Amino acid sequence: MNLREELTERKVLAIIRADGPELALRCVRTLVEAGITALEVSLTTPGALDAIARARTRCPASVLIGAGTVLTADQADAARAARADFVVTPGITPGARRSAARGVPLLCGALTPTEVVTALDLGAGAVKVFPAGLHGPGYLRELRAPLPHAPLVAVGGVDARTAPEYLAAGALAVGVGSPLLGSAGREGGDSQDRLAARAAAFLDGLAVPRQPAESAAALPGRTRRERP
Repeated sequence: MNLREELTERKVLAIIRADGPELALRCVRTLVEAGITALEVSLTTPGALDAIARARTRCPASVLIGAGTVLTADQADAARAARADFVVTPGITPGARRSAARGVPLLCGALTPTEVVTALDLGAGAVKVFPAGLHGPGYLRELRAPLPHAPLVAVGGVDARTAPEYLAAGALAVGVGSPLLGSAGREGGDSQDRLAARAAAFLDGLAVPRQPAESAAALPGRTRRERP
């Protein structure tokens, strides 16, 4: 799987942090049905690996399910065992190195030019400029001046208003957490309908065609019988 090409096509990477695996899976279902088909479940979510494994089993292959906030080599191995399609790290962590060494598609966090080059030398398929909101779209544009071919994904502080600005500055995609999820991942938080509306707004703002994946029906929150 070519992570760079996949993210370039999909434009939006949803970052899911939830109170537990069931809520994470509900968010996955809602986002996939809304048309977002690249998703990262952060390992800060209790039961994240279980959620990743179940989502990977129940979603079609066209939906990418990644493991996020991978810090250690053990976490990288666990994400691989859970059949995560890719790994996301906040920086050049031991988990990033282990994933690259094992050939797992890697979205590696970086901020400075030195870190971006190091991540690419490590074998990252794309580089997560994080926290992008610290300096804004102008900083990403400046990064691309000496590194015009670097596959950069803007993550951290990206919302529906600024997402098009990051793409215009040269990002191949944006990663979005709380501005998209809101409180949908928390017990008693936003309804899934509100999450779906925010997802639609992001996709419309970036002119990304919405192609809901029907087989997300196997995830929690549906009455249709789960697949074996």
